[in-house]
Amino acid sequence: MNDKPDISADEALQRLIDGHQRFLRGESELSGLPRETLAELARGQHPFATILGCSDSRVSPERIFDAELGELFVVRVAGNILGPAVAGSIQYAGAHLQTPLLVVLGHEGCGAIQAALATKHQGVQQRSRIQLLVDDIMPALDGLDPKLSAAAGLAQAVEANVRWTVRTILESPEGRARQAEGRVKILGAIYEIETGQVRFLDSVPTP
Repeated sequence: MNDKPDISADEALQRLIDGHQRFLRGESELSGLPRETLAELARGQHPFATILGCSDSRVSPERIFDAELGELFVVRVAGNILGPAVAGSIQYAGAHLQTPLLVVLGHEGCGAIQAALATKHQGVQQRSRIQLLVDDIMPALDGLDPKLSAAAGLAQAVEANVRWTVRTILESPEGRARQAEGRVKILGAIYEIETGQVRFLDSVPTP
């Protein structure tokens, strides 16, 4: 339960980048798993990265990063927001699975972000549970440029939401504790649905 993945944060990030390049080239290595591999996975999991992503059906981290079963610990919620249950899942990944890398993965055209912008700018009220989700996004939208076009404003809001979530994780007691260990990397990324490209928001190795 407490076994550490035998991989550094930078090596984990490079594995994501390499898998993503295979995805973009149409050279996915994913295939049926042999029984021995399934039996090994039944004994425990040792993912090399945690991904906090959106529930959007077009944004599957396992496909985007060409990752096998057991390689990614994925938490998905509309708008890739950081609610209590999500934060608990991320803490589990850090404390028990000790994944060295956490990526907050937003995506272009996010419907949850669009709903939050509609509430912010037009006062639109969503259905009760959706509004609770939107309310969690609202703090990330402070300081956006109101003069931008709808498309540019949405793109800015998507990135702002990812950056706000990353910052919130980094500044949390759990995030600070993991950083103090010296083995964890936390960063944001945006998935471009039209091109299939992932754009990391911080400096990463060039593929």
